[in-house]
Order: sequence, then structure tokens, then C-alpha cells
Amino acid sequence: MKGFTKSINVMKGFIFWSRWLQAPLYLGLIIAQGVYVYHFTVELVHLFDIDAGTAKCITVYGTDKKKVESTQSTVCKKKQADGANARQGGTQVAIEAEVKVMLSVLTLIDVVMIANLLVMVIIGGYETFVSRLQLERHPDQPEWLSQVNAGMLKVKLAMALIGISSIHLLKTFILAPYLHNDTIMWHVIIHLTFVASAIAMAFTDRLMHPPKSNAAK
Repeated sequence: MKGFTKSINVMKGFIFWSRWLQAPLYLGLIIAQGVYVYHFTVELVHLFDIDAGTAKCITVYGTDKKKVESTQSTVCKKKQADGANARQGGTQVAIEAEVKVMLSVLTLIDVVMIANLLVMVIIGGYETFVSRLQLERHPDQPEWLSQVNAGMLKVKLAMALIGISSIHLLKTFILAPYLHNDTIMWHVIIHLTFVASAIAMAFTDRLMHPPKSNAAK
């Protein structure tokens, strides 16, 4: 009987130790964040190459050919004829330099928001599922980390996804003169789906963890 109990304890210890198998996953996310930093730097450098007052050709997906033909410049047509992004199904369209700057800035914001999402997943996930970080006295401890749990982490991730989706939806509205109506419709539907999912997660978390005042009543 003692041998059986000892074996059970060893198995429990091994199961509890298995949480450390997630540690390499978070290290991989840190590497992915480094890739986003590189992408941010490249996009920031390209931002300085935009000349004011000149039209730029960019690749847009899900375009309406009738809309593009009325606005497509000769240079963009030549790039399209040369096969630029043709294999990916992209269409070269001409936009003003100011619009290009706006799209580039939105791309930078998108990268930053995804990086913030990665930070929440890395720190919050490691703290919740692997091991404590012991940051109670650290001056740079994130404010949200003291209240993080599995449910709250899901809600925060859902809110971050809504922010990222909003940036993509804003890009869609800027490029609306070139996009097919079905493309715009599906982008809006996907964004509303993210919003509905976040509301459902927040409502479910509130039911499972009601405020202390309601719990006392």
C-alpha cells in the first residue's frame, strides 16, 4: 500500500512538473516579438521614403476591378502587367502620398498592438500556467498582472483582438473606393464577431466571478 501511495505521489509530482513544458512556447513568442520589432523598424524606415504630393502604387487584395480601372494610373498598370504580386492575387492601385502615410502609420499601430498582445500572453500566461514571477515589489510590475487569472486573461486578449481588428477595419474603410462590397461586408462581420465574442467572454467571467458585494448578498 505504501508503495502504491508513493507511486501516486510521484505521478502527481510529474504531472505538476509538466507545466514547464509550456516554457519553451513562451520563449518562442519572445522570438516572434523580436520579429515584430524588426518589421516595425522596416516599416518605419519606409515611412520616410514617401514623397508628399506624389501618387504611390500599393498592392490591395479583394478589389473591385471596375472601381480600380477608373483610378489606376499608368505606372500601376505597368507594374500589374509586369506580374507584381499577380501570383498572390493582389491588384496595384494608385493612392495619394498622404493616404499612404496614414496606412503606414496604421500598420505601425497594428504592430504595436500585436506586440502588446504578445506581452500579455507571455507574462500573463507564464504567471498563470507555469510559475510565479515574484514581481510584487518590482517597480515596473504591470498593473493588470496583480489581477490576472485564466478568465481575466481571456477577456483582456479578446479586447486586444478587438483593437487589432479595428485597425484593420479602418484600413478597409480607407481603401473602400477600391474594394469589392463583399470584402468590406465580411471585414465588418468579422469585426462584429470579435466584439460579440468579447462581450460573451466578459459576461461569462462576471457570472463565474461575481463582485464581492454581490457575492456577500
